[in-house]
Order: sequence, then C-alpha cells, then structure tokens
Amino acid sequence: MPCDMLDRFKQNPFYKSLTLSWKEGIAASVMQVSVDEYLIPLGLFLGATPMDIGFLVAVPHLLGSLSQFLAVKAVERTGSRLRFLVRASFFQALFLTPLALFPLFTFPSRILALIFAVTLFRILANLIATVWGSLSSDYLAPEERGKYFGWRSRITGLAGMVAMILGGILLNAFKAISMAIGFCVLFGITAVARFISSKLMAQMQDVPEQKKPGDKFTFLMFLRSFRKSNFVKFVFYVASITFATMLAAPYFSVYMLRDLRFSYLTYMCIHMGALIASLVSFPIWGKHADRIGNAKVLKTTSLLIPLIPILWLFSSNPVYLFMIEIFAGFAWGGFNLCSLNFIYDAVSPGKRMRCLGYFSFINGVATFMGAGLGGYLAERLPFLSGSRILALFVISAALRFLSHFLLSRHFHEVRPATQKISNVELFFSVVGLRPILRNLD
Repeated sequence: MPCDMLDRFKQNPFYKSLTLSWKEGIAASVMQVSVDEYLIPLGLFLGATPMDIGFLVAVPHLLGSLSQFLAVKAVERTGSRLRFLVRASFFQALFLTPLALFPLFTFPSRILALIFAVTLFRILANLIATVWGSLSSDYLAPEERGKYFGWRSRITGLAGMVAMILGGILLNAFKAISMAIGFCVLFGITAVARFISSKLMAQMQDVPEQKKPGDKFTFLMFLRSFRKSNFVKFVFYVASITFATMLAAPYFSVYMLRDLRFSYLTYMCIHMGALIASLVSFPIWGKHADRIGNAKVLKTTSLLIPLIPILWLFSSNPVYLFMIEIFAGFAWGGFNLCSLNFIYDAVSPGKRMRCLGYFSFINGVATFMGAGLGGYLAERLPFLSGSRILALFVISAALRFLSHFLLSRHFHEVRPATQKISNVELFFSVVGLRPILRNLD
C-alpha cells in the first residue's frame, strides 16, 4: 500500500525523503501515542490528584510553547533544519528514560520530578514539530500536501493504534505481577521507538531555507497584525478551541480510570475508537481539503467538536463511549490535519518556521490555561450525575461552541478557486453517504 501511494510522487525530487518520512512517522507515532495515552495513567499510578494532572499537562505545554522563540536560533546554531531534528529527537529519546524509571522508585516529590521530566520532553517535542513542519512542507507542492499528509497520517495512526493496543494489553498483563514494571517496560519501549525515529530521520534530505527580506519579524509585530492578518485570526481561532478543549481533555482519562474504575484494557479499547476513526478519516479529509480548501474543513469540524463532551453525559457504557470516541476521532482528524495544512498554505517558506513557532506558542499558552483551570475546577464544581468532571465537560462544550460561532467567520481560505459546498454537504460527502466531490484521486 505505501508503494501504491508513493508511486504518485516518483517525479518529486524529494521522493527518498517522502519514503523515509512515513517510516520515521511510524516510530514517532509509537512513541507519541504511548506518551499521550498512558502518561495520565502513569500519573494516577504514582498518586497524582486531579490538580496534579492539570499541572502535568499544563506546565510542560506552557514551557514547551515558550521554547518556540528559540526554534529559529536553534536551527541557525546547528546549521540546518535536518541536523537539528536528528539531534533533538535523539535527546528526546534520552529524556524518556526517567519516565520508565519513576514507577520503580518511591521518593519525595515524585510527581514534581515527573512534571520536570515531561517538561523536558515537551520542550523538545514542540521544537521538533515546528522544525519538522517547516522542512516537510518544502518537500511537496501545495496541491499535494493534503493527499500525502492525509495518507501518511493514516499510516502513522495505524502504528499508534497498535501501540495503544499493546500498551493496554501490557499493563493489563502486568496488573497481577507488578504495575511498576509494566509502566517501566511501556515507557522503555517509547524511548527505543524515538531512537529508531531519529536514525531514520538522519537519512532524509535537507532543504536549504528560502529567506527573503521581511521574513524576520518579532512576536509583538505578529500580534499587532491581528486586525489585518488572516493568518493571525486563524491562530487565535485555533487557540480558543484549544483552550476550551483542554479544559476537559486531560480529565476524560481521570473520569474513566478513577470515577468509572475501568480497567486499563477497557480504557485502551475506548480510546482506540478515536485512533481508528482518525486513521480512516485522515486521507478522506485530506482529499476533500485539496479540493474545497482547508478553511472549510476546519469550520465544519469545529462545529462537530463541541458535541463530543456533551455526548459523554448520557451513558458510561464502554460500548457507547467507544462509539463517541469514533465520532471524536473523525472530527479531530479533519481539524488537526487541516490546521497544519492551512499554515503551510498561508505562510511563505521563509516565514513558515517562525509562524509555526508563534502558532505553537499561542496554542501552548491556551493549553496551559485550559488544563490548569480544568484541574482547579475538577475538584470544585458541583457534582453532575455523581461526578464533578461531567460538569467540566458541559463547560468545555459551551466554550467550544462559543469559539466556533465567534471566531470561525473571521478568517478565510487562502487557496484560489476552491469548490464551494455547505457544511452539511461536506459532512455527508466525507462519510460517504452522499459523495459530492468526484475524481478525488
């Protein structure tokens, strides 16, 4: 299957890198999904409270986002984007080692030490994401990005799903032996996966940055252009949805593991629904975005995203929650894919790394504020159906709707001559009930 897709890019001068990219993405996805899905369970195992979980999510993202101001200088210091990526991913693998060792030792301030280690990991993760986005976007023409990145996301999503399944099975198997050893093995595997990713990345092709006068601008200059800049309006639209989402996102896991007392296997199965839907929907969203534009996909999916926490209120049945996660993966798959592709389209190559950095910083601040406030409210809101966290879900849903209706109309598509369809038509076309767009291949 990879060969079939890559045959379309054989004339691309960066064909070798495109081939290596999906292989590197598999290893990176194993690492990323394992950390994202099992970090909060690790925190709970170590004795973290909901407020601790809020800090575990919020602080690393805030400091990781602050590091974005160093992205351009870090690349200049190492000499190239590729050289920076190889070194940063290698050190990121090293910083994963403490996560594997924490469960084996009991010592004061263990949660603080966990937050510190995760912060180092997130700082490098944010820098890598910014620089990798800048480099990989230069490998492809604008009309190829949606198709290629949608396909690549499906491959890496499949790898992430396998990692999630094996992680849940592993923790469940070690439940009768030692959960500490189980977490140690799981996070040890994530470090190995990142080392492999770094080695594959080292074989990719470098692309010199195309710099022009005016490509350098300060963060303050970036903010001052809010009234006239379509891109800056887009950034704050995404950040508002990020804030509203992170108010509740870390606490779905707490709700399942603490309040509903699900096993790690059940927890894994429910989360798997989102990954399955994502890997199926990524290439479909990508193909549609290439025809109708990324902005249309963003505005349609941000209308669906507020429904997710509301749907969690009606039942705690694992099968029902699995179906909700399928819907969540479908909606977030389109939103996340097209957010990055919109940046690639809206920003010239010379400004791309700087704009990706500012985008990541603002989103990191939104993540910090949302997760931090969510951790505070999760222990203070009135109970709803026996859980304070369900009340938090309602607030998150309301703010997501507010973000969509107040900000989505203020930015527009940057691609010329995109096909015009309604939100309803796009939804039914993507799910295949009423295909509107023909010849997407």
